[in-house]
Amino acid sequence: MSALLFQPAARLLYWFCCLLVYLSLALPSRAVEYRALPPAAAPGLTADGWLLHDAVRNRLILYLPGYHAPAHAYYQWVRLRAGQPLLVSFAARRGLSIFVDNKLLFSATRTGSYTVDLALALPRGQAAAMHLLAVWQPEGYPALSSFTSTMPGKGTLTKESASRAQVATPVVSAQAVPRLATLQSQPLLLVLLLLGLLYGAVRSAYPAGLARVLQVGDLFGSTSDPQTFLVRPAFTLLNLVLVLLFALSLALLLTALHTDFGSLPLVNQLLAVPESATLLRVLLYTGLIVAFVLGKFLLVEALSYIFDLRLLANIHYREFLRTVLLVGLLVPVVVLLYLSLNAYWPPIVNLANGFVLILLTATVLRVARTLHQQASLLNLHLFAYLCATEILPLAVLLKLIVFTYPA
Repeated sequence: MSALLFQPAARLLYWFCCLLVYLSLALPSRAVEYRALPPAAAPGLTADGWLLHDAVRNRLILYLPGYHAPAHAYYQWVRLRAGQPLLVSFAARRGLSIFVDNKLLFSATRTGSYTVDLALALPRGQAAAMHLLAVWQPEGYPALSSFTSTMPGKGTLTKESASRAQVATPVVSAQAVPRLATLQSQPLLLVLLLLGLLYGAVRSAYPAGLARVLQVGDLFGSTSDPQTFLVRPAFTLLNLVLVLLFALSLALLLTALHTDFGSLPLVNQLLAVPESATLLRVLLYTGLIVAFVLGKFLLVEALSYIFDLRLLANIHYREFLRTVLLVGLLVPVVVLLYLSLNAYWPPIVNLANGFVLILLTATVLRVARTLHQQASLLNLHLFAYLCATEILPLAVLLKLIVFTYPA
């Protein structure tokens, strides 16, 4: 009797074991599944982690050196914790400011090397979290390659660099306020007033000579006969004075637009002009523009000799000089409109920058038209000469003056 009862129980136990084996083979095992954990956020700065603000879409995008134009402000997400210092060492020019979560932490009062503890921006007892670091240089561009971070006891800063660095004192402020045009308008308006008086004095002293420069009809005429201005000497007293006034007016516009020749390594090494010295910057830009206009004569003479086009050298430079001086008479008007409307109508910045683009391009086109009247530009020899004397310098100037910062 017991044997009969044992056989169904054994059979039931057998089928239950088979079911367990089938389920263990059919269902995937989750106990041994491996999933990679997300990487921990870096506590310090990363060289390839800088971000730019996309004003059109109102978002932060990754900054790609060589692809994006230099900007005045850069951002990066950093992991901070109250009571745990995170030292950032960098080289700063005067005016550079550092923000953490849109709160001003540091502002450089002079050019030098600094070390700032980002954890000072956090309230006591705050847990570790991601915070937005912003580096802002209102005049010029931050030197991103100089930014390095370290945590006490874990960093790689050398004793020599740490001794040269200066520990910065945090500045208490709610947020950064972009510099308005009114902060620099006063010295620029004074120079603009002086420029208008000088143009008036030239108009009174040289009425006939200035009338030859103001012959707008000759610029758009189709005659191939030698014009009065093109057969007169280029370096007269009137022309030199007008070149100086043109350089001064264009320097005012470039200073107002924050277009920074001083950011060029060569200029910055030879002539260290503080960004806050507005008048010194105007004088620096004026000297550079005068040097370019006068140096253009040496370039034309040298390349006309190389290309065996000496007969066109005089007409070439005189047409360049006349077009620059004529179009340059509009520069003071643009400066006045920019200083008047910048604080109320932001698109005036793009319009003023576009005027500089038109000024440079119109000069090249007018020179090409005059040379084409003397000898056809279909001649590859003359076209190569035009590229060497006008097209390549235009490309360099557009890069240095017009396309120096994103709109």
